[in-house]
Amino acid sequence: MFKNTDSKFIWKNGTFEKWNESSVHILSHTLHYGTGVFEGVRAYKTKNGAAIFRLEDHTKRLFEAADKISIEIPYTKDYLNSIQKEIFNINNLDEGYLRPIVYLGSEGLGLRAKDLSVNVAIAAWEWPSYMDPEARVKGISIIKSSYKQYSDPLHSGNKIIGTYINSTMAVNEAIKKGADEAILLDKNNYVSEGSGENIFFVKDNIIYTPTVEHCLNGITRQSVIKIAKDFNYDVIEKNLKFDELLDCDEAFFTGTAAEITPITKIDNQRIGIGLRGDVTEKLQRTYLEIVSGNNLIYKDWLSFVK
Repeated sequence: MFKNTDSKFIWKNGTFEKWNESSVHILSHTLHYGTGVFEGVRAYKTKNGAAIFRLEDHTKRLFEAADKISIEIPYTKDYLNSIQKEIFNINNLDEGYLRPIVYLGSEGLGLRAKDLSVNVAIAAWEWPSYMDPEARVKGISIIKSSYKQYSDPLHSGNKIIGTYINSTMAVNEAIKKGADEAILLDKNNYVSEGSGENIFFVKDNIIYTPTVEHCLNGITRQSVIKIAKDFNYDVIEKNLKFDELLDCDEAFFTGTAAEITPITKIDNQRIGIGLRGDVTEKLQRTYLEIVSGNNLIYKDWLSFVK
């Protein structure tokens, strides 16, 4: 996954250190208990240089998640925004992925540990495609997971490190069963989200997506809703039953990594025509125009690294 790391750097606690020399203490509280937060951020190649998609929104969510678990980040949002641009330049990237992470130190261990240091690191690397590039047209196959998504408001809607075990188990279960991805339900058996993506479906030209009560209010999710409404599509956020997915005309995932990925098979049942649908294609095409700097209507969503 990682390439040419000998020449790359990671920013950590105010300094740039060589990628292959970066480390975390074995007794870091976060390693044992998941007490930390992170973000997934994407930068794209444009004719005016690399641009980070919705950088300020991602950093804002990082701080909000940290606040939820009583972690005070010792830097400002503006400073971390500038570091994300700088690490991208230092690593000489045209496009790629950024991972800001906030984790607690090793000054003590145990659930009651106090006065732990707050550490912040940011890595950046090449990221050509999360899924097979052909999936943008052909779509992917997903299955209903046997794992439930968290329903506690503390966990849902925030990128908290310790809450991702369900997602990890769900996607690996799906792959073992021959699918590409999983869909998780919540405790009430309503559709929640994929292992790392939000889900939408289309029925009679109306777009539906689960409420954010039990899923991450993804940055890409928010972007797609805005784009769809600008195209005068009705977008309805509601509690969705799994059977509604099986009866839809189109379905797709959204996410920083997944972008907009069509879903053409659910639990081995073909969705629509078995290929990317018209609504999905229109949203996907517009989204890719935006992130590549070719749609000026949404130019404020891009932060150029130079």
